[in-house]
Amino acid sequence: MKFTVDELRKATDAEIKNGKEGNFEISTDTRTLKKGDLYLPLKGANFDGENFCDKALEAGACGCFCTKDNCPADFSLKVSDTLTAYLQLANFTRKKYNPVVVAITGSSGKTTTKEMVYSVLSEKFRTHKTYSNHNNEIGFCQTVLSMSEDTEVLIVEMGMRGFGEIELICKYAEPDYAIITNAGSAHIGRLGSLDNIAKAKCEITKYLKHTLIANDNERIKKFANFNGENIFYSISDVRILEKREGYSKFVYKNREYELNVEGDYNIENSLSAIELGYKLGMSYEEIYKGLCKYHPIEKRWEIQKINGFDIINDSYNANPESMKASVSTFLELYKNPVVILGDMGELGEDEIEFHKEVGEFIGKKFQGKSGLFITVGNLAKYIGDELLKYGFEVKHFQTNLETSRYILDNLHEDITIFLKASRSMKFEEIIENLKHLRKG
Repeated sequence: MKFTVDELRKATDAEIKNGKEGNFEISTDTRTLKKGDLYLPLKGANFDGENFCDKALEAGACGCFCTKDNCPADFSLKVSDTLTAYLQLANFTRKKYNPVVVAITGSSGKTTTKEMVYSVLSEKFRTHKTYSNHNNEIGFCQTVLSMSEDTEVLIVEMGMRGFGEIELICKYAEPDYAIITNAGSAHIGRLGSLDNIAKAKCEITKYLKHTLIANDNERIKKFANFNGENIFYSISDVRILEKREGYSKFVYKNREYELNVEGDYNIENSLSAIELGYKLGMSYEEIYKGLCKYHPIEKRWEIQKINGFDIINDSYNANPESMKASVSTFLELYKNPVVILGDMGELGEDEIEFHKEVGEFIGKKFQGKSGLFITVGNLAKYIGDELLKYGFEVKHFQTNLETSRYILDNLHEDITIFLKASRSMKFEEIIENLKHLRKG
């Protein structure tokens, strides 16, 4: 997205020195900056992008945003805060091209839901979405400024690690529609309680214009406080017709749909995409076709065959709710299962109890079912300890390398391996080890 000097001034109220004629793109990274870009330096806890203005100019930047008087660029735009300026530019762009803005958040499932919504809406509209999981305020700005001028629907995923973060993004996104997938225990270590998590998620309604589409969750209903249209959905509203590996068929509000992915939680996530499609005037045929085209993205139920093993990698992230749901789906549908579970992060002072709870849930639900569980890490061991009480075979390792070595040395090839852990466990190392290490 390009801006004239007048647009830059109007959007950010910058004090401009030696303004130039032309249209300028914004870059926040000297490593990817192109000649003629305007450099907008961001700041973090351990870095200050303004220290790299000279480097940006050497790389071909035509000028710089800055907060100080001694900016080295001849063409400079002085602002009080560069992140605020970035958000203002995103808001200016959002208003200038005026796409329908859809905001999506939730403790789990928000990226999957974003991809489902994109798959559905793309059947009718020119649609742009948050890349991968770039769901903080900087990612929001990158998303808006990278959309084409003819974008009709803009889908913005919004992450949350504390109070005020979603509200800040919504202030500049001004969403027309919002989706809350759920309000579970992810980040409870930061927010302290499930009520606080729900409150933080419900900040998405602060600047919402039209419709909230949300999981039928009592905490969400309690804290959303949205005076506009509210649509609540639940897996209990669904009649499931067929479930098998890589496929689901179900009926929702007297209409039949299909997904090329398994799992009740994926069916539930798809309901928000269905509801939004109808709100935006889509036909049943368009919504049906869009859902059929959905496929999981990297590390989200990613199916691979490696060194003779069938592997499902769902290790992008994990919290108690998502781990219970995904492991349940795997055990229900796959023969000869091997479940590898790692630590779940950011669960606060009750983290041990949360891990025990997962083990107890799976143990009770699948007692008597054959299968091997492998736990990796200090906290995941508590999951395994609970599973042992219900008669499951459990192996425990401290490292990904030990885990990989055990698989290669002891397991046969007619099994399916499922990986689930928080991102910090780096379970992709297990994948790489299975690719490159020799079998024992």
